[in-house]
Amino acid sequence: MGRFASTASLYEHLRPPYPREFFRCVAQKLGLTKQSSLIDLGTGPGLLALGFGPYVGRVVGVDPEPAMLDAARLAASGAGRHVTLIEGKAETLPPDIGTFDIVTIGRALHWMDRDATVAQLSQLVAHGGAIAICASFSATDGRNPWLDGYNEIRRRWSPAQLWEEAGRGTRTHRDLSAFFHGSPLQLAELVTVETSHLVGLHDLAKRTLTYSSSSRDALGENVEAMLSEVLHHLVPFSRDYAIEETIVSTAQIVKP
Repeated sequence: MGRFASTASLYEHLRPPYPREFFRCVAQKLGLTKQSSLIDLGTGPGLLALGFGPYVGRVVGVDPEPAMLDAARLAASGAGRHVTLIEGKAETLPPDIGTFDIVTIGRALHWMDRDATVAQLSQLVAHGGAIAICASFSATDGRNPWLDGYNEIRRRWSPAQLWEEAGRGTRTHRDLSAFFHGSPLQLAELVTVETSHLVGLHDLAKRTLTYSSSSRDALGENVEAMLSEVLHHLVPFSRDYAIEETIVSTAQIVKP
């Protein structure tokens, strides 16, 4: 069982969402049509695969975690969309899988072997196609005044090794120029969409369980104690058991 197995049932509903405007903007920027094909690497519960679904034709999702693929399959069925789901790693996809007009990756790049992934991406992208490295996260510029304390509680309860791995993931996502340095793939442009929404107090607390460093598997018997501390921290920022959250959704476009 992978480290994200216990997060699958929560991930789709509790992580900062990608708004519809984000998918529309990226699809428009890349000129996606119903003749376009998409492969989503590290698809998880299929957030990107399903979000871009209305703008493309063929959709494939790849993930090594069976529980995540089950969540993606359920979400696709509920949305009435067909997504071909493959259990496996991006680096080891079969050569005959073909090429795609858009390759999407969410917060999964840091789990992938750099050299093997760059080589695979170069083979997956069709002529004239693009890669979109996507993320959606709470704005860190002070517009979410609860965020620093929230993350500090998560850090204190998380096993040190897992928190360090999470930090490496954040750095990888921010330093994409280094990741693709020396490869035939070049950073082209950044698409950014900012939105805000209300998130339930208890849902925001339970979001901590969707991260590998503070999942139920990682925390074990400390889960309830951490959730209690997170809730205590969030209450002063809430109104009617909800908190307004400003979200930044980004897509770094990478092209051959």
